[in-house]
Amino acid sequence: MKKIKTGLKLSLLFLLAQTLAGCGGFKSLKVVDFTDQRVGDLSLTKKVTGKKEFLFFSTTKMGMFLDGNIQGVITDYQGNPIEGVTVKVQPDAGKSKTGAGEAAGEYEGGPEENANAVINLSFAPGISDTMGLYKIHFSLPVVDKEVDVRGKLVYNPGWDQQKMNLGKAYEPQQKESPFRLYYSMDTGFLAFAEGVRKIIVQPVGEGRGRMQALPGSKGPEPAKPAAGTPAEGAPAGGNQAEEDLFKGFDFGQ
Repeated sequence: MKKIKTGLKLSLLFLLAQTLAGCGGFKSLKVVDFTDQRVGDLSLTKKVTGKKEFLFFSTTKMGMFLDGNIQGVITDYQGNPIEGVTVKVQPDAGKSKTGAGEAAGEYEGGPEENANAVINLSFAPGISDTMGLYKIHFSLPVVDKEVDVRGKLVYNPGWDQQKMNLGKAYEPQQKESPFRLYYSMDTGFLAFAEGVRKIIVQPVGEGRGRMQALPGSKGPEPAKPAAGTPAEGAPAGGNQAEEDLFKGFDFGQ
């Protein structure tokens, strides 16, 4: 009788340990990074995604998620870092294997008995800091041991509305860019690819001789000093310097 009770206790302790291990959250992560530090701070976690319903009871349904950050830098035309610019992600669930409504528990193998939970692609907006660096935190469900998400990065959305309301705003040179984020648990392969990039050029040169003027427009001119403010490097006295320069000569006398 004592042996039976001891066996039951050991079984219960084993089941409890398995449950706690499943809820503990962390799992080893193998990464072969092909993103050139565009994606970082990666971790694998187990999260509650719903419940499995049985005839007389229900159990918690767990799913594996890949957490991390997409990062980049915001600057002006002269390369100076700009603080306070928002960058958001708009996921394209229609083209993503890891899409909204997917059962993240499929990582454990086989379809779920009851997919009550709707798994959303989670992306928190990033805001550039004093160094111009922004980080977009994501938490993405792992489906069939892979994460494959498509979407687009939107730079400073609503800048035109902000200009109308406040009279000033940062207009992004590039409004948005498509991307694809892929990770394989089997190989550790991690890739982040952006779509067609728009590169802006401006014409330079004198246009003399055989060289004709190149089409295109130049970048915005730097802000001019306010009226009455002496230009950088100019003497504080302004016109007074010219008067002093010729003061020793009797012109017109």
